[in-house]
Amino acid sequence: MRVLLLNYEFPPIGGGAGKASLCLLKEYAGRNDLEIDVLTSKPEPGGSVENFSENITIHKVGVHKKNLHFWRKSEVLEWLFKAERYYRRMIEDKDYDLAHAFFGFPTGWLCYIHRKKLAYIISLRGSDVPGYNVRLGLDYKILGPTFKRIWNEASAVIANSNGLRSLAMKFTPKLEIGIIHNGIYTDHFSPVAEKKMSKPLKLLTVCRLIRRKRIDLLIDTVARAKESNIEMELNIAGDGKLGNALALHAKKANVDDNVNLMGRIDAEEMPQVYRDNDVFVMSSAHEGMSNAMLEAMASGLPVITTRCEGVEELIADNGIVVDGDSATDIAEAIIDLAGDQDRFEKMCIAARRRAEQFEWSDVAGRYIDCYRTVINEGGEDE
Repeated sequence: MRVLLLNYEFPPIGGGAGKASLCLLKEYAGRNDLEIDVLTSKPEPGGSVENFSENITIHKVGVHKKNLHFWRKSEVLEWLFKAERYYRRMIEDKDYDLAHAFFGFPTGWLCYIHRKKLAYIISLRGSDVPGYNVRLGLDYKILGPTFKRIWNEASAVIANSNGLRSLAMKFTPKLEIGIIHNGIYTDHFSPVAEKKMSKPLKLLTVCRLIRRKRIDLLIDTVARAKESNIEMELNIAGDGKLGNALALHAKKANVDDNVNLMGRIDAEEMPQVYRDNDVFVMSSAHEGMSNAMLEAMASGLPVITTRCEGVEELIADNGIVVDGDSATDIAEAIIDLAGDQDRFEKMCIAARRRAEQFEWSDVAGRYIDCYRTVINEGGEDE
């Protein structure tokens, strides 16, 4: 099979979707039944071609990137304009069997306008689903009809969680949407044996510092706990445009000594970062399926999170889902867990066990099955 994989995000650019693409490529590498070309971006002008493995080549289209983890609309348009010419040339030069687009937009648009030459599937990731990102409300209204055309012409549309599928189905109720979850490398992330809670309790969140993640809510959670004479330490791993604002928020809440903005951490260091903390916390308004949550679970951390997409599959006896969106609600859940070492230890064991159900090798296998199904169905139509 010859597959053209598209994602306008790819490490170091972007977040979970870029990481997911990279993990899939690691699973695809070395397979003699699969040849992959990747079309993605890089943070400076100019094009480049990199050999990822014997059967995988990465083509990067450069844009004038200001922030690695936040896309300006001008940058998206710049990438679309440049990548379209590159995409057109690629499908003219090579006989691909299928295109696989991460994100229905902008990458799915390239597949859609060349759909007569090459069939495509779409992996929905979150922000490409109307209703997911409040910041894109007007964009969803303007681009909604285009999104529907892109999805309806795809040979398969796949969400990465039940929650994201449900959100997508509200937008296109009649369209069949499958689910292939995110994955985790459980051999890379490992728990501490016989984990005991620290004093003060060490909370960790890992994310881009953007509004949808609602990190200010976690800072307020620490402040609520402090008002109850319970000390907690919140470690925030990640970078983004809200860094300075969050530092100021912590100072105003009188918890700047309890909040540690760690910045972006190298991937090689993240396993130890997870092991150094006690509980993973998340307050996102929306997620597709959190890669960071999976990493924390594989590291044996209990999870305390607000309700959002992806939680249904990941959290059972390994954490607490807070239905309210207040700092008081989150603080109460954390305080309850902090007072029960036995429950904490059981959650640590359950977290690791649940993470083992989401190996990247299984995810890659399901995508390859999807490729084969679409290609075979296309051949029958001919």
